[in-house]
Amino acid sequence: MAYGHYHDYRRKKLYRRILIGVGAIVVLVVFAIFLVWIILRPTKPEFVLQDTTLNALNLSQASFLTTSMQITISIRNPNERIGIYYEQVDIYASYRNQQITEATELPPGIYMGHKEITVWSPFLNGNVPISQYLAAVMSEDFNAGIVLVNIKVSARLKWKVGTWMSGNYHLIVNCPAYFTSSKRDGFPFLVGIKYQFIRSCSVEV
Repeated sequence: MAYGHYHDYRRKKLYRRILIGVGAIVVLVVFAIFLVWIILRPTKPEFVLQDTTLNALNLSQASFLTTSMQITISIRNPNERIGIYYEQVDIYASYRNQQITEATELPPGIYMGHKEITVWSPFLNGNVPISQYLAAVMSEDFNAGIVLVNIKVSARLKWKVGTWMSGNYHLIVNCPAYFTSSKRDGFPFLVGIKYQFIRSCSVEV
């Protein structure tokens, strides 16, 4: 074998060994992260709708729904060794699957440590047109004396273990809020009333 060919053979063999070694290290690191992940088993955060101050819920004759409220939601990270990093959080209100307020976006980069509890108190406002059918249904709800509005949270989060951080996960939260109405509330207005709920929300990750 010529010297040049032998030198190329040795060099390729060395490169192959380096690649195999690097690949083995990568596999071990990934396996270690996966093993830690399986052992820790992250648990989804817990959301509780504590109260809502309803400033307006007004259905006009032109089928425009005006909504204004401030909500208080407490969030708990139940994990002992896993932090939760919220990259984006949008909160809005909906009525019978129609969004009735603009999405209020919380400041990005919210971090919750192990077993930490935090409280969010955003304002939700909207003035949206609704269909004649939905307006009729809401009028019936007003007449019945109770209106169900769903407070929803849509977020992107990451799990954090030490210095390692996972990829993005989509968080969907639904909190039912039952508001009562009556003639003395200035039907169909519900103004300046604070409702206490302390109601758990459904959470999907």
